[in-house]
Amino acid sequence: MLVAAAVCPCPPLLVPEVARGAGPELDAARSACLDALGVLAAARPDLLIVAGPAGPDDGGPFPPGSSGSFAGFGVDLTVRLGEPPAGSPAPERPLPASLAVGAWLLGLARWDGAPAEGLGVEETLPADRCVRVGADLAARAERVALLVMGDGSACRTVKAPGYLDERAAGFDAAAVRALASADLAALEALDESLAYELKAAGRAPWQVLAGAARGAGLGGRLLYEDAPYGVGYAVAVWS
Repeated sequence: MLVAAAVCPCPPLLVPEVARGAGPELDAARSACLDALGVLAAARPDLLIVAGPAGPDDGGPFPPGSSGSFAGFGVDLTVRLGEPPAGSPAPERPLPASLAVGAWLLGLARWDGAPAEGLGVEETLPADRCVRVGADLAARAERVALLVMGDGSACRTVKAPGYLDERAAGFDAAAVRALASADLAALEALDESLAYELKAAGRAPWQVLAGAARGAGLGGRLLYEDAPYGVGYAVAVWS
């Protein structure tokens, strides 16, 4: 059963080495992410699963010990998600960027609360399949925690990656309300086509969370919400 969840944004700019001069702009987001991980640790899970958006070639499970690199962002930095079982070789498939950011956050928090593994969620995965995936995740152990990586729309300003779209603010507001209140029905109802048009990479992972939380009776709390680069970022905890 799902006992706790943390929702965090996944821009590589969260990593100060990648952000460089822009680093202070996300200090509040980093601090909120660490607070959210503290809630996960306090839940004493048996298993932590980091779920985040992925492309068609990066979907599926990533076992403990999987590594990711920020070399594509001009930074010689490698991170690892958990530890591989004793005697097992390190997994070869690299983490997608969203899970690499999640692994970096866990390293920053010095996570040692439970074995950690990853799940890449294809950004175009339909809502009903996301919900089924989430339900399967919740059944993996007696006490499961989720670290859900994902951004809102990338169309909040003219300088945003997707330029300005007047629908973006409303989409993000609805998503943040649902994340803040652990409203499963509202998350499941997020429009897949609109999310794709607005480049909201968090839609599918959020709907995986909704599926995992069915029957868990968790309450939500918002720790951070902003759009410093025209992209919607939110940090929330469910416990």
